[in-house]
Amino acid sequence: MNTAIRPDVRSLVSAEEWQLRVDLAACYRLVALYGWSDLVFTHISARIPGPEHHFLINPYGMLFDEITASSLNKVDMHCNKLIESPYPVNPAGFVIHSCIHEARPDVQCVLHTHSRAGVAVSAQKCGVLPISQQSTFVLASLAYHDYEGVALRDDEKPRLQQDLGDKTYLVLRSHGLLTASSTIPEAFLNMYNFENTCRIQIDAQAGGELVHVNPAILQGLAAVMKTVTAGQGADLAWPALLRRLDRTDPSYKQ
Repeated sequence: MNTAIRPDVRSLVSAEEWQLRVDLAACYRLVALYGWSDLVFTHISARIPGPEHHFLINPYGMLFDEITASSLNKVDMHCNKLIESPYPVNPAGFVIHSCIHEARPDVQCVLHTHSRAGVAVSAQKCGVLPISQQSTFVLASLAYHDYEGVALRDDEKPRLQQDLGDKTYLVLRSHGLLTASSTIPEAFLNMYNFENTCRIQIDAQAGGELVHVNPAILQGLAAVMKTVTAGQGADLAWPALLRRLDRTDPSYKQ
């Protein structure tokens, strides 16, 4: 870790924010572990509770498996860093994440990837196909946003907000995938399903004729997911994922 990063961040923030930092750093490490990162060029953000509309995002230039709780950038809605850091904020990441946090007070975490399978499906006219169990959960709350170039312009924000609407999953055409979720564990689990949906689709398309899921099965998926996860949602898997990180490198907590 860059020694210029302040080691005293924990003493500067609330206990609630520190726990959010630990969970977000863990999410970055897990994204790297599962092979969804794109060097330093994607981003995960988390809203800090409170009226100030502050959120945490990666220090631009650090690999995801280097990110720690202390190194995360804390910014306001105008991209001003609120705790000194030698690392900037990815401008495209700020445009995408800030506009979703602004429009969706129900969303705590926005997770965006440029994975090979995700970009491949985003480039297909058909979009996500109903051909797997994984796809049924995605299709129950899926939106699309057309490609407008690298997301650097503020004028794209209203279209991103409108296209996402109240959905959980967003395909950014010719760009990648995004999940907008109420917690960090939920954002990760949703992206796990999204990524696997796309990998399965690309693999299946290399074989024979595809079998589509009966559309009636797409109804009531929220209740199904609640049953599948024993009523715990993403919190069922999250502790096990943290244990996996702790066995290999617990430095994300620093």
